[in-house]
Amino acid sequence: MQNNIKLLVVVLSVLIYGCAGTTTVPEYYNLEWPVTQEEYAYSLPEDVYADSGSRLPFVKREELLSDEQRAFYDSRRAPGSRSLGGIRGPGSVRLHGSPSLSESMVDKRTQELVRLVVSREMDQPFEWTLHEPVALENGLEPEIIDVIRYRKPLDGLPEREASLIQWGRELFQTHSVSSETFARVLRNVGKRDLIDLTTYMGNYTTTAILLHTINAYLPYERQPLLPLP
Repeated sequence: MQNNIKLLVVVLSVLIYGCAGTTTVPEYYNLEWPVTQEEYAYSLPEDVYADSGSRLPFVKREELLSDEQRAFYDSRRAPGSRSLGGIRGPGSVRLHGSPSLSESMVDKRTQELVRLVVSREMDQPFEWTLHEPVALENGLEPEIIDVIRYRKPLDGLPEREASLIQWGRELFQTHSVSSETFARVLRNVGKRDLIDLTTYMGNYTTTAILLHTINAYLPYERQPLLPLP
């Protein structure tokens, strides 16, 4: 009976996630708990570190760039830490990035590309319309902008830009990122910029949610530049 239930969960998960564009549910989610450390490690995808439980290894204290980061790291390592995730939590993963976005090395062109990807995937015309001119001013080519705007295939785009657009599409459309796409982005931008860009995407998504919630309209003299149904 238990095996039949497990099989049903797997089948339903494949159907649900398959419709969303992913492939299979990681074996980790189908384990019968409690499990041993060996069973846990064996169940993880190949690109996930067993100690950190993510695609990035635990950050090393000597790699941290600021006193604030080191203090945060120590607080997560301290006995009795009140963090729910401890050293595995999202705050610790962010230690791989810049100490703050004001110190980020991500160029403005790339920031605007990512902002347009978020605006497109969130169907947010206010955010898109205000930032398309900024993207152009910072050197983002009109052809790349149109690929994002009309959700065109990525064939022929520079590898770096194509990987970032694919990353955003997967994240918003399937709520997951494939191992292949993660590896491409990491290869193209590096660990620090990947984490910084993730934070930027989160900030832009928050803005899109706010604009949708208040149903923000553009000023009368601004024609919407994002096609919506």
